Amino acid sequence: MNKMRFAWNEFNKAPLTAKIGLLIIVVYVFVAIFAPLIAPFGESEIVGRKYLPWSNEFLLGTDNLGRDMFTRIVYGARNTVGIALITTLLAFSLGGIFGIFAAVMGGWTELVLSRVVDILMAIPSLIFSMLLLTIFGTSVISLILIIGVLDSTRVYRLARATSLNIVVMDYIDVARLRGEKIGWIIINEILPNISAPLVAEFGIRFCFVFLTISSLSFLGLGIQPPTADWGGMVRDTADLITFDDYTPLIPAAAIAILTIGVNFVVDWFLQKTSGLKDEL
Repeated sequence: MNKMRFAWNEFNKAPLTAKIGLLIIVVYVFVAIFAPLIAPFGESEIVGRKYLPWSNEFLLGTDNLGRDMFTRIVYGARNTVGIALITTLLAFSLGGIFGIFAAVMGGWTELVLSRVVDILMAIPSLIFSMLLLTIFGTSVISLILIIGVLDSTRVYRLARATSLNIVVMDYIDVARLRGEKIGWIIINEILPNISAPLVAEFGIRFCFVFLTISSLSFLGLGIQPPTADWGGMVRDTADLITFDDYTPLIPAAAIAILTIGVNFVVDWFLQKTSGLKDEL
């Protein structure tokens, strides 16, 4: 009860932008979880002729195959956001572990890991992702692994940089003199002191991963049909723009709104952890 009251007080003290961002995230999560109950048709069900206009039966019309656009938008929340979240968690697991480990070990371990990361970061991530997906296939597993590994390089740089400021502290030397193992030092001494920038980076990384997956889907190398995906939906209905039908802008807007909402929350978190105040 106290935790709920504390959370509610924090929400009340949050700036307007943060409240809007939290509301957006809650709505997207709700839609993703209850997609089968919200959607009027099946995810890949063909319900009519292609490119039917908006109506009471088809709220957003139909796509190039005659599938209900509203249904596809709803299921797209589960697929696009869910896969982006899993990919971001993988990127943080890899980048965070190796970044902290490199800072603690130093020497050749840090040198080798950092040079490998530098090589991967020197190649544009979108182009490199397209190349690897072309080689290894465009399955969901390949998509998660490839983007997760490539994006972990950014997390590695942050985790290493923040950890280097901690490993030189006296209490780390004391822990080592006590005979504490590396795992104990990382979990109990380093990780709690770098959690704030890592949490903020998680939100930013999620946005980049989310946009990368949507971009790859638009190019035909991301989430594959018949799975509903917002990037692929923009591609499938792009022809409607020439007829002054703005249906393709709806999945594009869904991508943009979530990105904005997450950034609002990340900005608020950074202000709280840095002590800065916001007037909004």
